[in-house]
Amino acid sequence: MHFLTVPGYTGSGPDHWQTHLENTYEGFSRVVQDDWASVDRDRWVARLDEAVRAVDDEVFLIGHSCGAVTAAQWAATRFDTRVVGGILVAPADVEAADALPAIRPQAPLPAVVLPMRAHLVLSDDDPFLPLERGLALADTWGTTVEIVPGGGHLATRDGYGPWDHVATLIARHSGTALVPAEGRVPLAR
Repeated sequence: MHFLTVPGYTGSGPDHWQTHLENTYEGFSRVVQDDWASVDRDRWVARLDEAVRAVDDEVFLIGHSCGAVTAAQWAATRFDTRVVGGILVAPADVEAADALPAIRPQAPLPAVVLPMRAHLVLSDDDPFLPLERGLALADTWGTTVEIVPGGGHLATRDGYGPWDHVATLIARHSGTALVPAEGRVPLAR
């Protein structure tokens, strides 16, 4: 199993939970976009597609914010059966009237059931995705869902650097135990 992180707008910095996963466990790599400050639906989906097709093993996607949107858009348009599922954390509502101008080019959001098993992680106070909208996306996409009380956008500035719960979710939903990288210790509680 290969775990592919899909960061969102501005990328995931050194203290972001995606970066901690990549640095803590074996079998993780990151989808790297040419321009993290310019969200472009077609280019971002194409880059994810290249990353998936470059892996010989089964793949599990871990997206955050616009990266979660990219993963959903990829699944809706270019799905490869080697992708066994994904964790989509705090997708940004790129269609919202008050969405950041830099992320609006990523619209529209998929309006179909995704052809992969996915688990949507939402917060009840995400400034970029109201809970009601997140629940509607879970219903539309056919995902399981979990709500983190008071999690904000589930990003570094919200206190989500090392985040052991996401590692637990990845192991549970991928059906694969995460293996600490040599010389690393698993994320601490």
